[in-house]
Amino acid sequence: MTPSRTARSDPHDSPDAPAAPATVPCASPGRPVRGLLAACHPAPAAAVTVLTAALVAAVGGHDLLDGATTVCAVAAGQLSIGWCNDRADLVRDRTARRADKPLTTGLTSPRAVATAAGAALAVCVPLSLACGLLAGCVHLVSVAAAWAYNLRLKRTIASWVPYALAFGLLPAFVTLGLAGAPWPPLWLTTAAALLGTGAHFANVLPDIDHDLAAGVNGLPQRLGGRRSGPVAAFLVLAASLVLVFAPAGPVSASGRAVAAVTTLLCVVAVARPSGRAGGRVPFLATMGIAGIDVTQLLLRGAELG
Repeated sequence: MTPSRTARSDPHDSPDAPAAPATVPCASPGRPVRGLLAACHPAPAAAVTVLTAALVAAVGGHDLLDGATTVCAVAAGQLSIGWCNDRADLVRDRTARRADKPLTTGLTSPRAVATAAGAALAVCVPLSLACGLLAGCVHLVSVAAAWAYNLRLKRTIASWVPYALAFGLLPAFVTLGLAGAPWPPLWLTTAAALLGTGAHFANVLPDIDHDLAAGVNGLPQRLGGRRSGPVAAFLVLAASLVLVFAPAGPVSASGRAVAAVTTLLCVVAVARPSGRAGGRVPFLATMGIAGIDVTQLLLRGAELG
């Protein structure tokens, strides 16, 4: 569901350099499988799938089959997104001589990755709809947004939109699969969308210069690291504050503590410049807020059950 990160170019290579010939490793029975696994962006795919499983468990109300179907639908969607991303970035990755990309090293083939992406998408559709017509349509909108990011939007000023949609609709996909198909509260959707958008800005911080050299001109790249760093921190802080203060009822002492800690981390992130001068401190502080937000998201999800 979450859009895959764009390719990162080698800082020592010019974007105009000719594509390096693929280095084909020695044949082995497991090579095609390893290549496909490496090309699906396994870390983010697993992270979103595990988050979905945790949210399903937190919300409650799903029987074992329904919960498993929801998680499998997200897993299939994530696999399709990851494979779509690597196939779409093939020319850019070859130009940058990406030694970590299985398509550039010959560990797998463009046809195999394209076929896998299509197959995963074909599996994702019925799995999503099996969770309920409305829930399925919501999830498929998220997957379509992620594909749009891979194929076009990551190079435009609207690069943040797929992240906002994908993260914002994840709680809805989980709750709409419950009896009565209830929508999550607006504050939960808003917080998830803010978290996803902030993650987009934070995720590109270490490689903005390389992305620009490779022709990836999303909104964070256009703003540059010194502005995108604070934007990322403020977005994930906004998500945290929404999760603390927007739900009905008095704010607990733990909620006030969360607000204080995340605000302090945001100050740290903004006070240190992003990029080489500030090192990784802003990025790590922003990721700290995002981690707290995910925990809050799951705790708030448990309150919906």
